[in-house]
Amino acid sequence: MGDAMSTRHVAFPALLACALALLPAPAPAAAEATRFDYRLAPQEIAPGVHVFTGLREDFSPANGGNIVNTGFIVGSTGVIVIDTGPSRRYGEQMLAAIRRVTPLPVVLTINTHHHPDHFLGNQAFPAATLAALPETQRGIQKDGEAFNENLYRMAGDWMEGTERVAPTQPLAAGRRTVGGRDIEIVALDGHTPADFVLIDHASGTVFAGDLLFHDRAATTPHADLAHWLAALERLATLPARQWVPGHGDVTRDAAAIAQTRDYLEWIAATMREGAESGLDMTEMLARPIPARFRGLAEVEREYRRSVVHLFPAAEQAVLEKAHAR
Repeated sequence: MGDAMSTRHVAFPALLACALALLPAPAPAAAEATRFDYRLAPQEIAPGVHVFTGLREDFSPANGGNIVNTGFIVGSTGVIVIDTGPSRRYGEQMLAAIRRVTPLPVVLTINTHHHPDHFLGNQAFPAATLAALPETQRGIQKDGEAFNENLYRMAGDWMEGTERVAPTQPLAAGRRTVGGRDIEIVALDGHTPADFVLIDHASGTVFAGDLLFHDRAATTPHADLAHWLAALERLATLPARQWVPGHGDVTRDAAAIAQTRDYLEWIAATMREGAESGLDMTEMLARPIPARFRGLAEVEREYRRSVVHLFPAAEQAVLEKAHAR
């Protein structure tokens, strides 16, 4: 009797293990979809105008590069997409979110400039709709692969399957109707050699790309600060009721313009004064950040980057001025 009970006790776990082995394993695709979910939730900030607000962080494997604001505008006959995010996965999930709002076709997909968090989702959208300013097209063609590789190093496997897809449709400044919406394209520069701004006249919404940062320190890898400050002056004249910055929250007033201008003016003055005083880069990196900017996300990191990006040119300007005397 004891031997029979013992046999049954051994057999039951073995039978249970066999039964569990026959159960279907979790689908790898489903597990991957959960792991690489950007959780994109569009916010309707005006009738037909939607924004996906990114985190005020730097790129990392934790956020998958979801640090950028993207958006779309639904017209009577089609959808206008503004920027496509940092990866193929982001673009696909963005398009799926658009489809939950409207079945209308995407008729125009705009890249506001050539930085990777604004165009690496292009794969998800119809190729014929991809459009940008000509200089942005050239920048994506020239630097897109390097940007893609660099972002893979920073964001990791979120980038799997992402390829550079450059827009083929050149855009020019001016007012027009697209998808049933009255929009205007403003061509500026300063953050990069070409910065696209879109005005939706029905709602008074301005998508300003990375000419505007709100409560987040501006990035300067391709910046011309004098041109950027001039672009901000132009932005201040636009007929806007709300602003969508490239990074940071939507604002109903010109607060982001004033904040971005103040920060850039300080950066420009700091680079110039440091060069004129004969400081070296190590001394520049150690300079304190004024109290009014300490609340900007990523300000210490971005200040250090700006020193690397901009200080050599400031030094060169001082040398050229001295030689000209």
